[in-house]
Amino acid sequence: MMKVKIVSICILLLVGCSTTKLVSTWKNPDIVLFDAYKVLVVGMTQDENVQQIFETRLQEALSAKGVEAMRSIDVFDVEFTSSEKSEEELSAVEQQLLDKGFDAILFTKIIGTENRRTFKEKMNNISEMYTRFSADYLEHQDIYYNPEYYETFNIYRAETSLYCICVDKERELIWRGNIDVTEPVNMEKTIDSYIKLIKSKMGEEEVIF
Repeated sequence: MMKVKIVSICILLLVGCSTTKLVSTWKNPDIVLFDAYKVLVVGMTQDENVQQIFETRLQEALSAKGVEAMRSIDVFDVEFTSSEKSEEELSAVEQQLLDKGFDAILFTKIIGTENRRTFKEKMNNISEMYTRFSADYLEHQDIYYNPEYYETFNIYRAETSLYCICVDKERELIWRGNIDVTEPVNMEKTIDSYIKLIKSKMGEEEVIF
């Protein structure tokens, strides 16, 4: 009975694990503290629903800290994001944002993906102690020939960067965070977890939050 309870607790812990994991952060060594007053939130993805949810949640998080924020979906028109832009065009966009009172851009995107594989463990036998090779082999022999013995899933490397577009200052990178995101089962919970993580790290490093 005790083994069953332990297994049950382990399952709950696994299910409750966050789908986001901080990999690294970088902060401009010339910046001690950075406060922004009007931020453009950009979530670069082809999935319009994910973009809307992400930008809205991050906008709300910034607003809760007293920072005015706007979503890129409310600033960029469809024509802007449907075609490739030149450096000159993007410089013009930055100037337009500056003229409208923006002083920072918080830019998030997926920069890579990795496929990983893990075992599909038979939970009813996980606490089994095999005393004979034959019993152990019989239980697990489908490793050889059953393609469903393994689960495959993707790890996405996301990157959030904070750029300054301040008046009379060089338009430069202030902060960057790299976060691994396990292929989400619940997209909204994953987005909330991601935003909570970047809020925490940026707050620790005295950047906006």
